Amino acid sequence: MLKLALLTLGFVGLSVLFLCVKMILKPGSRFGSTHIGGSKAMRKRGIHCVQSMDAMERKEKIHTSERRHT
Repeated sequence: MLKLALLTLGFVGLSVLFLCVKMILKPGSRFGSTHIGGSKAMRKRGIHCVQSMDAMERKEKIHTSERRHT
C-alpha cells in the first residue's frame, strides 16, 4: 500500500515537472492564456468569452430600452 502511494506521488510529481519544463528552463516565460478571448482564431470569428458576451448583450439591452423611453 505504501509502495503504491509513493509510486503514485512520484508519478504525479514527475508529470507536474514535465508540464512546467518550459517555465523552469526559460526565464520570464509563463503559460499562455486559456481564455477564449486570448485565441486569435476565436476573436477572428467574433467569439468572445461568456462574461464578455453577457456584458455586451446587457449593454445593448439597456441602450435599446433607453431609446424606447425617449
